[in-house]
Amino acid sequence: MTVFSPEVRIRPGSGPATLLPSLPPLSVYVHVPWCVRKCPYCDFNSHEAPAELPENEYLDALQADLEQTLPLVWGRQVISVFIGGGTPSLLSAQALDRMLALLRSHLNLLPDAEITLEANPGASEASRFMDFAQSGVNRISLGIQSFNDQALKALGRIHDSQQARQAIEAAMKAVERVNLDIMYALPGQTPTQSEQDIVQAMSYETEHLSLYHLTLEPNTVFAKYPPALPDDDDSAAMQDRLIELTASRGWNQYEISAYSKRGGHSRHNLNYWEFGDYIGIGPGAHGKLSFHDRIIRTATTRSPTQWMQNAIKRDGSHYAHNARVMPKELPFEFMLNVLRLKEGVPAQYFQERTGIPLAQILPVIKRNIEKGLLAADPVRVRTTDLGWRFLNDLQESFLPDEGS
Repeated sequence: MTVFSPEVRIRPGSGPATLLPSLPPLSVYVHVPWCVRKCPYCDFNSHEAPAELPENEYLDALQADLEQTLPLVWGRQVISVFIGGGTPSLLSAQALDRMLALLRSHLNLLPDAEITLEANPGASEASRFMDFAQSGVNRISLGIQSFNDQALKALGRIHDSQQARQAIEAAMKAVERVNLDIMYALPGQTPTQSEQDIVQAMSYETEHLSLYHLTLEPNTVFAKYPPALPDDDDSAAMQDRLIELTASRGWNQYEISAYSKRGGHSRHNLNYWEFGDYIGIGPGAHGKLSFHDRIIRTATTRSPTQWMQNAIKRDGSHYAHNARVMPKELPFEFMLNVLRLKEGVPAQYFQERTGIPLAQILPVIKRNIEKGLLAADPVRVRTTDLGWRFLNDLQESFLPDEGS
């Protein structure tokens, strides 16, 4: 069997400045590319589903994709699996069962590994959630977005508020761990309507909420035909109010858009934000893998058809990108992730996960401490409240100098 080689298109001398003393935790991301309908705000690699999903062809290609990655992670334990999309809940119970069996047979999944499935209310019902749970899914992330029918219509969603409530109840019966995705600053939305969405989402007492500001991403329908959105003052008021509401009811905002109760943070996403490793399989999936002397990033072909055709060749042709991360890029990549976390990360993570001594970026750290953007904490790298307000500027301060 021909396997993907991490040495393809790697520039000499482009690894970390020093050896990594240890490898970070490892997760797996699986991409399911199909949706019932493409939402006008969505810039993810999602495609309108055919009348009948090519489940067998997809799973055969998924197995080939995974097997070509295995030599890079042999012996490593997997702490989490995230099945995203697209709309993974469009898969049949049999297909999902085969997928999870494939992962278990090829990877060293921890017994308590978090296994998350993304689902949309318009493509779900209680019996399917129960089947998914029996296959091993132990966390469901529901794309609710709003409980207001007018807002859902403006977003191009295929479900209504009643289906949203039914999906939440079905998910909570099937698994103990449930996340709700809610957006704010929606077309025509008022601060009162935004608050009503947040209050209703909290009322279900799930363990996790993901609360996002709607953004007009490039290459989307909304970018080409922008809807009328709340002005900056109203958007800021919505954000301030949701932070106030969640805090008053015991929700911990542990990341810019993530709120948890009872220690219910997303282990998978937390691994991203702590600059952990992850395999990406499926069309358009991204991966990051560390070795003792280098860090590589991978991306597979975005087209589902092309990815399926190339993956089964087992010659690495299903990869669109694989390369080492240049040492000068690692401080920015590290900070781009960890500074999203309210409490940051232990300072030792920087050298452990980049191979670069922290002393190398101390001048930048000191400047940001003087500006009040980073906390003067000798054992953790974390923002101040002011740093969170100006997070983009703080992260960009770690970009490599021109010509370096």
